[in-house]
Amino acid sequence: MVYRMLPALLVPGVAALVLLPAEAFCAVAPAAASAPWWLWVLGLFLFSFMLGIVAVLGGVGGGVLFVPIVSSFFPFHLDYVRGTGLLVALAGALAAGPPLLRKGLADLKLGLPMALIGSVSSIAGAIVGLLLPAQQIQLMLGIVVLGVTVIMMTSGKSGYPEVRQQDRLSRALQLSGLYYEEYGKHEVSWQAHRTPVAMILFFVIGFIGGMFGLGAGFANVPVYNLLMGVPLKVSVATSGLVLSINGSAAAWVYIFNGAMLPLITVPSIAGMMIGSKIGAKLLPKINTRTIRMTVIAILALSGIRSLLKGLGI
Repeated sequence: MVYRMLPALLVPGVAALVLLPAEAFCAVAPAAASAPWWLWVLGLFLFSFMLGIVAVLGGVGGGVLFVPIVSSFFPFHLDYVRGTGLLVALAGALAAGPPLLRKGLADLKLGLPMALIGSVSSIAGAIVGLLLPAQQIQLMLGIVVLGVTVIMMTSGKSGYPEVRQQDRLSRALQLSGLYYEEYGKHEVSWQAHRTPVAMILFFVIGFIGGMFGLGAGFANVPVYNLLMGVPLKVSVATSGLVLSINGSAAAWVYIFNGAMLPLITVPSIAGMMIGSKIGAKLLPKINTRTIRMTVIAILALSGIRSLLKGLGI
């Protein structure tokens, strides 16, 4: 019963943090300089822990939530937050990957071709992102996240899409598989289509992820699920594989340019990895509707907050 209530417990907490006006934190801001350093470390750890659970269940990657929320409510420069966001997404994907691979939810044949394309463009995106003003990045981030939210809200039910015929590239890459659905106690077979279009989109997604420091799991899942016709749970799990490759490629650009602060990175990664392991254990036991609603709610909240921040509100 606990795992069924988990999204209902986590989403309101994130909502309260995201939707609170910046003025509500003004009383805390003057004391920030005199506050013990370990308070910020503890806050990052606890936030990243909750984020790790939600990120795995939604397949959005930790960065898409970490970057807009931490940059809004923690006293850190956006460049440091974006660099850490990539490592947070990477850590969450690596922590959740092994159990999802063992359960047959994450598919290497489905993930590796897209990860190869996305990793190249993510490096270019990271270079461009470090050259743009922070407020402009924040505004574009909000627009991108809200756009993906609208697409997922209007896409209809997509837990088990039907693909009648594969395209030639999908057949050549053998993009099909079979997994056991623990929630419904039955086997689900799947196959992908529209692979050429998906590869183009993954190139764009990699660029966006590197620019914003997101990891771009928020976009990987809709492309796999809505465009290619892959079941939602397989899309969520395989998205983590893509994140682990794309995130590591773009993170080197931020490290090379000095946009990485251990005081931010270490507690964030630790909390994300612990939370992701819990989320990976819960994923097979939660129905696809619960996962879908969690993704939509979290993306909407983080997108609104980032957009308001970019507009100076």
